[in-house]
Amino acid sequence: MTDRGSAEDARTTFRRGLRLGVPFGAISFLLSLSFAVLARQAGFSTTQAIVTCAIVFAGSAQFAMLAVVVAGGGIPAALTAASLMNSRFLAMGVALAPSLPGGPLKRALQGQAVVDSSWALANRGDGTFDRWLLFGTTLPQYVTWTLGAVVGAVFGDALGDTHRFGLDAIYPTFFLSILVAELRVPEARWAAVGGGLVALALVPLTPPGIPILAASAVALLGLTRRRP
Repeated sequence: MTDRGSAEDARTTFRRGLRLGVPFGAISFLLSLSFAVLARQAGFSTTQAIVTCAIVFAGSAQFAMLAVVVAGGGIPAALTAASLMNSRFLAMGVALAPSLPGGPLKRALQGQAVVDSSWALANRGDGTFDRWLLFGTTLPQYVTWTLGAVVGAVFGDALGDTHRFGLDAIYPTFFLSILVAELRVPEARWAAVGGGLVALALVPLTPPGIPILAASAVALLGLTRRRP
């Protein structure tokens, strides 16, 4: 295949990723808006709420951090909770790395585009990932995530209590939609069942984040046993 053909394929795949990312982008907008409103109520400034969303770009980690801060916990505890919530990206990064070209730094920069939905959609089902589909799917999510943070931080006082809008149901629905897409791969079903059982067993026994870390380890074990 010529370089021109490869470039055209990359653009086509990227545009397809943009289309696939739009529905998830709508969810991202609502989630970041909710976070920004809650962050302002917890004492964050408008700038702090917006910058946190723009830099961290990880909803579950941000909400975990915010919960610790609201409960009176210190910065180390908040960062630990956020890190544990994002521990699943370790397994996801291990799986994605072989599909990214270049040296360690270039691959690390490309890896910043990884979010749950993009990772799942870019998975070809054979252990490899389409990086241009990943990039395309993430872009609209990042744009709407940042925009939602701006709206929530600036106009959040007019919304009041976001729970009355049912925004707390968005996260479970979001992750379930990703899980459904992943379950098309037979090996992924066993990894999902194993990870789910481990997380369910640990939820009443361990601090927030630990169940996700253990479930990620189970998923990684399932990945190593996946047939090529």
